[in-house]
Amino acid sequence: SAFTIFYMGINLGAFICNFVCGTLAALYGWRYGFLAAGIGMLIGVVVQIFGQSTLAPDTLQKRQAAGSTEKPAEHQPLTANEMQRVFALIILCALNVVFWAVYEQQGNTMQTWADEQTNWPSWASSTWFQSVNPFFIFLLAPFFDWFWRKQNVKGTEPSSVAKMAIGCFILGLSFIVMIVGARVVGDGKGSLFWPVFCTLLLTVGELYLSPIGLSLVTKVAPARIVSMMMGMWFLSSFFGNVLSGYIGQLYTTLSKDLFFLILMVLGLAAGSAIWAFNKRLKAAMGTHA
Repeated sequence: SAFTIFYMGINLGAFICNFVCGTLAALYGWRYGFLAAGIGMLIGVVVQIFGQSTLAPDTLQKRQAAGSTEKPAEHQPLTANEMQRVFALIILCALNVVFWAVYEQQGNTMQTWADEQTNWPSWASSTWFQSVNPFFIFLLAPFFDWFWRKQNVKGTEPSSVAKMAIGCFILGLSFIVMIVGARVVGDGKGSLFWPVFCTLLLTVGELYLSPIGLSLVTKVAPARIVSMMMGMWFLSSFFGNVLSGYIGQLYTTLSKDLFFLILMVLGLAAGSAIWAFNKRLKAAMGTHA
C-alpha cells in the first residue's frame, strides 16, 4: 500500500510536466521545453535539501547517533537462505526486462502514433499523450489498493509474484486495442480512443507489476543489501529501455498491426514465464512473496 501511494506521488509530477515542458516545446521550440525541465529539477533539489529534516534517519545516521562501533551487518556474508532469495530476485528481474521493453513503447512508438496518426483537438498538443499514463495511475492506484485489501481479507489476494505475472498478461492484451486500431485507421489518422484506451489497460498492467515489484524487493532482499537489490531492479528497467529501442525500430519496417501483435506476444510470453516460475520463486522467497 505504501509503495502504491509513493508511486502515485511520482506520477503526479509525470502528469503535470507534459503540460508545461511539452507545451513550451510545441509552441516555442525544444530549448524552452528543456529549460523548463531543468528548472523543475532544480526545484526538486531545493525541496530535497529543505525537506531532508522530515525524513526518517537511515541506518548510517542511526549508527552514528548511537555512537556504535559494532561491525556493520553489511560486512557479514549472506546465509544460504539469503542467497536463495537473492537468486530468485535476479530471475524475476531478468524476466522483468521484457515487461519494460514492451511497456516503454508508450514513450517511443506509441508517442509516434499519437504524433502522426491521431486526430488531436486544435487546443491540445500531442505531447500531452505522455500525461495519459500517469493520470490513469493516480486515478486507479487507490482503487487497486482497496481491491487488494478486500481480496486479502477474503484470503483470495494473489501473491506478489502472481500479481507480476498478471501485470504482464494485461500489458500484452492491451495491445489488442492497437492491433484493431491499426487496421481501422490504416495509413491515415484516427481517434484518440485507440492510444488512450490501450494506455488505460497498459496502466492496469503496470500497477500489477511495478509498485508490487518495488515492494517485493524491499521485503525479500536481505536488509543489508536491499539498496543494491533495488538498484538491480532499476537496472532491469535500463535493459528494458535499451531493448525497447531495438524493438521500436521494427515500427518503421513492419505493418503496424504486425508490430503491435509482436508487443502483445512479448507481454504474454513474459507473463507466462513468470507464472511458470511462480511456485519456485515463492518457495525461494518464503513468506515474503
